[in-house]
Amino acid sequence: MNNVTSDTTIKGTAVVSGVRYAKAVWISPRPELPQAGEVIDESQREAELERFTTAAEAVADRLEKRSASAEGAAAEVLKATAGMVRDRGWLKAVKKGIQGGHPADYAVVAATTKFVTMFEAAGGVMAERTTDLRDIRDRVIAELRGEQEPGLPTVDEQVVLFADDLSPADTAALDTDLFVGLVTELGGPTSHTAIIARQLNVPCIVAVGEKLHNVKVGDMVLVDGALGTVTLDADPETAVAAEQESKMLAERIAQWTGPAETKDGHRVQLLANVQDGNAARIAATQSQAEGIGLFRTEMCFLTATEEPSVEEQAAVYKKVLEQFPHSKVVVRSLDAGSDKPVAFASMADEMNPALGVRGLRVARANEALLTRQLDAIALAAKELGRGEDAPTWVMAPMVATAREAKWFAGLCEERGLIAGAMIEVPAASLMADKLMPYLHFVSIGTNDLTQYTMAADRMSPQLAYLTDPWQPAVLRLIAHTCKEGERTNTAVGVCGEAAADPLLACVLAGLGVNSLSSASTAIAGVGAQLSAVDFETCKRAAEAALDAEGATEARAAVREVIMKANA
Repeated sequence: MNNVTSDTTIKGTAVVSGVRYAKAVWISPRPELPQAGEVIDESQREAELERFTTAAEAVADRLEKRSASAEGAAAEVLKATAGMVRDRGWLKAVKKGIQGGHPADYAVVAATTKFVTMFEAAGGVMAERTTDLRDIRDRVIAELRGEQEPGLPTVDEQVVLFADDLSPADTAALDTDLFVGLVTELGGPTSHTAIIARQLNVPCIVAVGEKLHNVKVGDMVLVDGALGTVTLDADPETAVAAEQESKMLAERIAQWTGPAETKDGHRVQLLANVQDGNAARIAATQSQAEGIGLFRTEMCFLTATEEPSVEEQAAVYKKVLEQFPHSKVVVRSLDAGSDKPVAFASMADEMNPALGVRGLRVARANEALLTRQLDAIALAAKELGRGEDAPTWVMAPMVATAREAKWFAGLCEERGLIAGAMIEVPAASLMADKLMPYLHFVSIGTNDLTQYTMAADRMSPQLAYLTDPWQPAVLRLIAHTCKEGERTNTAVGVCGEAAADPLLACVLAGLGVNSLSSASTAIAGVGAQLSAVDFETCKRAAEAALDAEGATEARAAVREVIMKANA
């Protein structure tokens, strides 16, 4: 890839690695949205309401049928999208518009706009769901008009798919034999597009920006999912060679069986990020995960209006723990608030929720909420007979001070749980020497650590160049954390998106990270890359990244170090 030169290379946020050289196609256009103006006679409103109800149910049914034939994250996303079509609040808003005299299609637009505004104000993951909202809007409008659903174009050869943004329904329906790459103008690393692309293992780049529209249908494009680049005028011979090299790497990854270690035997534990029992089952049966490094408990309760009992929570946690009966499982206590609103735990609206009462901070005003969750985790572990050979670790999100670490650790120890904390607030990294004496381990959440270090919303496409975990400032905080971990004999892991980047994994290992936890589909790529280098190369790669001026320079410097080592 270093030999491919271009004056027209467009850069975005890398999501799934891989190189593909193929023609570009664009997603089929969305329906033209109606404008306000027409008023329906009161005598016709009941019929219009029925017409909308029928259309919405037809769209929801189709999405549910697609979810039944999909697997893993794709199935979950499609089912959730069907649920959005049936959401009571959205349906009520549309029906209110129709009862007020609006035609059904305009009432759909008005109701969706209302919810999009709310989600965008919430920010974070909620803001990324606006793509899903607009998608169901367009599908219902097309159904109302008797038009074909918007979405994937019909193709008969391998292509790279371009779009402003991709709906979950379209992403989940991709035939990966034909659609060999995905590139979007908008989106983020935790959007539904990114989640499903990782499962499908399709090279994917998001947040490219308006320059993406320089790409026209039929253009030959070279997409590098690791670098996050789209090259429009690549030399064909060099591009084909780069694609072949990428496919050979994919074959090596497919043959890797673990466990993860460098050429000279330095071990790095590879774990999986999960949100429920199904994801844990997939990680246990379809990947080389050695355990679970991040169980996002709040994802189990996003739709719960009341706090589940200790017994109800324990039943949910057991479904995850039982998938790794003889392995380490790291459970994160509720990370409620900000972009993950949990009705029974989140605070009232805040001016800046990302810097507000979220994570462990919620428990300051409601300690019983935390202690009941810890009781449930301890109960689940006890009922499954988990012992020293299968430790149950629990970590708190948004820890910022030593006092918080001591308080949380005390609550865990009372229940026989192994206590840890997430390092995602820069203060926690800088004060690691004061936090670690109270903790058995820490896990670095690179998504939020990068956001807070660079003062840039990690969901903003415009700021994607800042919210890159390759930023040397972020890597320096990780290096400092690892140094204190070694000094205090505290295990240091990484559970953010950085852990899924094979090249960055070498840097993290060189910095002293003991374990990497990522989407289970990324584990083999990371393990294969680590097995191709020795530990000294990892250390040199880390030094090069720390010394770089920026994220792009750090990535390039590390590539050069590894290429020289393998020459």
